[in-house]
Order: sequence, then C-alpha cells, then structure tokens
Amino acid sequence: MGILSKIFTWWDGATIGTLVNSAMTGVQVGTDSQGNRYYRSKKPNARGQERRWVIYDGANDASRVPSEWHGWLHGAFDDVPESRLPPPKIWEVEYTPNATGTAQAYRPQGALERGGRRAAATGDYEAWAPDS
Repeated sequence: MGILSKIFTWWDGATIGTLVNSAMTGVQVGTDSQGNRYYRSKKPNARGQERRWVIYDGANDASRVPSEWHGWLHGAFDDVPESRLPPPKIWEVEYTPNATGTAQAYRPQGALERGGRRAAATGDYEAWAPDS
C-alpha cells in the first residue's frame, strides 16, 4: 500500500502531488539534522513575496522544525540558516518528539490515566463567597 498511501495521505510525509509540485515550482535550499527538506519558490507571487515550505522526513509534526528553520520559513531572515548557525552549545539536547496523546505524555499526580488519586486538601484554601 506504499504508493496508494503516498497518493492519498498527507500526515506521514508529503503526497506525490506535493513532491511533484516542489520539484516543478521550488528550489531546495537546505536540509536540517532530522532530514526535513526546505524549499523556496522559483518565482515570487503576485505581491513579490517568495513562498517557503518544508517537506518532513516522516510524520508531519510542526514541532520537528528547528527554531532556526522556523525563523527562515516565516521570513524572519533571508539567508539559509545553515550559513548563520553558531556552534552547538554544550547544554543543547537532541530533539525529542511531541509526546502529547501518546503513552509517553506527561501525566501529573491525580490524572485519570494515573488512577485519579489526588493529594488530600490541606485546608489552606478559603473559598470566595459573594456575600463577604
């Protein structure tokens, strides 16, 4: 079902139409560390602006776009980020995908998924009443 999924699905990579359109109307300008490819249009639109887009290598998740490429996609600067990147800092960590909706998602104490037991009230809260 590989070719059919490429024709009809958009959530796992790009469709065949997007890939063909990118090849015909766009110029690849770079790739990030996760394999996402970045494009700009060959010709500006009617307002004189160039269009910029990303084709994800895998699932279409906007959190997979690094901050430097996010700035480029939104026109914060014209240079390709690869030419402007400072050396990585020692405290920087590798990308981790957005875990919302998965078994790895953060669930605080008292969440229904963790049994729904909350800590007992301590009595330090006084409810507001409109009469007082």
